[in-house]
Amino acid sequence: MDDGVYVGNAGKDAAVDRGWLLGHFKEPGDPRRSEAVEVKWGVHPRGEGRVQWVRGEVRTAVLVLVSGRFRVEFPGRSVLLEEQGDYVVWGAGVDHSWTAEQDSVVLTVRWPSVSGYAAP
Repeated sequence: MDDGVYVGNAGKDAAVDRGWLLGHFKEPGDPRRSEAVEVKWGVHPRGEGRVQWVRGEVRTAVLVLVSGRFRVEFPGRSVLLEEQGDYVVWGAGVDHSWTAEQDSVVLTVRWPSVSGYAAP
């Protein structure tokens, strides 16, 4: 019976869709499908980073450090998240990149969930 409820494990479910747990890209009828918001459980080994900057971002995002040490780069500014619960928020149009300085787990929420949009 489909009761509109989904129970899962972020670590296991994240492996299926590049870390993304919720957003427009989930199948119709899946309670995790949303046009309003996207949620990602990011597990990043030490040294992993985004080689190519995200430019022309059209969404707002918040990234919360669950564990590890994680650096987010913005034009002219570098933000280091090093205590559990540290977070950073950036808006549409803010270019960014990141590096995991230690094995890290981060939770990212961005909105809206834009169909057909994917950063390289």
